[in-house]
Amino acid sequence: MTIRERIIEYRDGDLLLEGRLAWDDEYEGPRPGVLVSHAWSGRSRAEDDKAERLAALGYAALALDLYGKGRRGGNPAENAALMQPLLDDRAALQRRMHASLSTLRMQPEVDAARVAAIGYCFGGLCVLDLARSGADIAGVVSFHGLLGPPGNCGGKRSKARVLVLHGWDDPMASPDSVLALARELTDLGADWQLHAYGNTLHAFSNPLAKDRALGTVYDAKADRRSWTAMQNFLLELFGA
Repeated sequence: MTIRERIIEYRDGDLLLEGRLAWDDEYEGPRPGVLVSHAWSGRSRAEDDKAERLAALGYAALALDLYGKGRRGGNPAENAALMQPLLDDRAALQRRMHASLSTLRMQPEVDAARVAAIGYCFGGLCVLDLARSGADIAGVVSFHGLLGPPGNCGGKRSKARVLVLHGWDDPMASPDSVLALARELTDLGADWQLHAYGNTLHAFSNPLAKDRALGTVYDAKADRRSWTAMQNFLLELFGA
């Protein structure tokens, strides 16, 4: 197995974005593609690593960029300043996600008819918005994602299957918001499922998350279980 990577520049209007594609060159021909949507700090080593892990499973994975080439947050204040404009303008967020999806589809390593997306924290909300906006995508997986509805997808139907991987004690996504998401996905006609991990907080898949006061704490068991659930979901979408 030899994991290759390529930096890909693409655009949303005048904004230059920079993603990173990973694939295993021992697999021949196009294979299913997976978007990896980043947390609030921007595309980082964490998302690039997830893309490489997906490549080792036989996918071509694009760690996308929602903020612009070279734009990254270094602390919570900077992260929030980057994320908030897209939370305030979900149509812009959805347009940028669709640009990333189109970029993934154009890569020669990718079977354009077989694509999915996963996302973490803010990125979880972003991939849910792909489903909410009716994107032509096989499925999306949200890891400890933010769940607030966009407010601009009324009347849409979801083409994507949806998997939500959630820490039940996540202070950023209350049980009420989980129930609201369930009703929303049902109204969208989505084929959806929810895995909720007990005694688990936000950012449970991030080994660097150690701030109990903020509610962001790594949980090795939930991390392992959620990655396995994602693998099973992708196998259901695309086969072995």
